[in-house]
Amino acid sequence: MDAIQKRLLEQVADLHEVPQGAYSLRVNGALHGKNNSENITIEKKTDQPGIDIYIKPGTKNESLHIPVILSQTGIKELVYNDFHIGDGADVTIVAGCGIHNSGGGESEHSGIHSFFVGKNAKVKYIEKHYGEGDGNGKNVMNPTTVVVQDENSYVEMETVQIKGVDSTKRKTTAKLAAGATLVVREKIMTHGEQLAHTDFEVDLDGEGCGAHVVSRSVARDNSRQVFLSNVRGNNRCSGHTECDAIIMDDAQVSAIPKIEANHVEAGLIHEAAIGKIAGEQLIKLMTLGLTEKEAEEQIINGFLK
Repeated sequence: MDAIQKRLLEQVADLHEVPQGAYSLRVNGALHGKNNSENITIEKKTDQPGIDIYIKPGTKNESLHIPVILSQTGIKELVYNDFHIGDGADVTIVAGCGIHNSGGGESEHSGIHSFFVGKNAKVKYIEKHYGEGDGNGKNVMNPTTVVVQDENSYVEMETVQIKGVDSTKRKTTAKLAAGATLVVREKIMTHGEQLAHTDFEVDLDGEGCGAHVVSRSVARDNSRQVFLSNVRGNNRCSGHTECDAIIMDDAQVSAIPKIEANHVEAGLIHEAAIGKIAGEQLIKLMTLGLTEKEAEEQIINGFLK
């Protein structure tokens, strides 16, 4: 890997080199390397781009890294990654995509990640998106996530996009069985002419299951953001969807939360708030010696933390 690729790897996966244990690294549209562990097996798909990941039942305290790096302009790819998490497993999965585009072409990575989570399993999924370049070519990322949770499973997802992605369409669907829990925390910042579109659909099918979906975003310059969510309570369950956004400059933000109760004991809540940075917050920080721009950055960083 060259210096640019190593920098992208650090940005999206907090790695300075190829990790130990189970990993799959994709670079410029091809599988760059992979490694299995005793309990995690990665198999390259034969019918389409992507991999199948099998995590044995009862696996504990293991991690899997599956970053994607694009450093050549003009590459467009669609990959399919399927995760089969065995009953009672407890794992952390670190994904993410970094694009360096210094040409006039459009670079795009679209990934469809499907998670099949076994009974009593616990998964923490971390996904970071990052783009850079000379500004002449567009960086496009369109992630699709499908989550199917068995009884009493727990899935926690942290998705972050804070720089350099010109266009993104993020789609997440989830189906929860009895006693399952889904927690999603999304953080997005857009600037320039960027567009970010996120769409969540959650079906709370099993008795006693629950979901908590939260999006925090900052829209700057002339960027646009759209947040859609639909949480459907189909049994005795609890669901919460929330969108908080800071709008600046000439940006545009739309938040459209939706809840559907299809059972008399479905308890559902939705919240949405869009607003500018409060003047008193800026003044308070500026009295401590910060410039207005420095004060804005402090507030934004705290909001997205």
